[in-house]
Amino acid sequence: MKEEQEEPEPPHIQEEQEETEPPQIIEEPEPPQIKEEQEETEPPQIKEEQEEPEPPQIKEETHSGEKAFLCEECDKSFSHLCRLKTHVRTHTGEKPFSCKECDKRFNHRYYLKTHMITHTGEKPFSCKECDKSFSHLSNLKSHMRTHTEEKAFSCKECDKSFSYLSYLKRHMRTHTGEKPFSCKECTKKCDTSFNLISSLKKHMRTHTGEKPFSCKDCDKSFGQISHLYSHMRTHTGEKPFSCKECDKSFRQINNLKRHMRIHTGEKPFFCQECNKSFRQTFDLKIHMRTHTGEKPFSCKECDSSFNQVSSLKTHMRTHTGESFQHTEMDE
Repeated sequence: MKEEQEEPEPPHIQEEQEETEPPQIIEEPEPPQIKEEQEETEPPQIKEEQEEPEPPQIKEETHSGEKAFLCEECDKSFSHLCRLKTHVRTHTGEKPFSCKECDKRFNHRYYLKTHMITHTGEKPFSCKECDKSFSHLSNLKSHMRTHTEEKAFSCKECDKSFSYLSYLKRHMRTHTGEKPFSCKECTKKCDTSFNLISSLKKHMRTHTGEKPFSCKDCDKSFGQISHLYSHMRTHTGEKPFSCKECDKSFRQINNLKRHMRIHTGEKPFFCQECNKSFRQTFDLKIHMRTHTGEKPFSCKECDSSFNQVSSLKTHMRTHTGESFQHTEMDE
C-alpha cells in the first residue's frame, strides 16, 4: 500500500488528527488487553461558512492537460482550480472555516462539516462484525480491514503485525522509545514528550486548564472524556468492572487492577531505602515518611503531628471523646 495517496476529493480525515494534505490514514487501535475508555473528541455546530479568499500566486496553465493548475510553492499540480486553492492554504496556513463550539479552524468547508460530527456524537456507520460504530464511512472502511485483510507488515522486535505500514511505524516507537511530539511548556522545566500527537494534545490541557467535557448533572468539568465517563458513574452508581475472584465491582478499571493485587499478592512498588514493597503508590508514599520523618498532618488541639491522615483522625478522638469504630474502607 502506498504511503502517500493522491489528494482525494472530498478528502477524508480522522477524528482528533491534525489537518494534513493528503489526509492521513486512521491509526489502527492497539491490540486488546483490558478495555479502557478512550478519549473522544469534544461535543457542537458551525460558524456560517465564510467565503474562500483568493490564495496568492496561483498559476493557471492554458494548455490542455489532466492537471493544468500548478502550485508555485511546490511541484504539485491539480485538475481543478478549487483543489489548487485548497492546497495553497497548506502553504499560507490560512483556515477560513471556524467552528462555533470550539476554537478549531479548517482550510476547507468539508473538513468543518466532518468535524461537526465529533460534536454531535453521531456514529451512524456500524460494523457488522463487532459492536463498534463510527462517525464517518471512511473510518468504518478502515476498521473493516482489521476483520478482513491480511496484516502484511510485521514487527521484527515482537510478534505483532499490522494492516498498514503507517501502523507499524507508530508501533515501532514503543520499541525505539522515540517520542517526536514534545510539549513546549514542559521543555522549559523538564523533557516531556509523547509518541502520539493525541497524547500531546491531552497533556497540553494540563497547562491551559482547558476542561471541555462537562457533567450535565453537576458543575464539574474535565480535561479528558474518560474522566467524565468515570465521574458520571458517581451519579448513576454503575460499577462495570467486576473482579472474577470475588463479588466486588468498581467504577474505574484502575481500581479493579489495584484490587486484583490483593488476590495475586503482587507488590510492584518498592522502597529504595529498605526492602519493603507495596501494592499501591499511596502506601509507598506513606511508608517513605518513616524514613524522611515527615509528619504533614497536625492536630489543631495540641502539638501532635502524624505521617498519615488516618492516624490524625484516630488521635482526634482523644479530644472529642468519640469511641473508635472500625469502618471498612471502600476499595
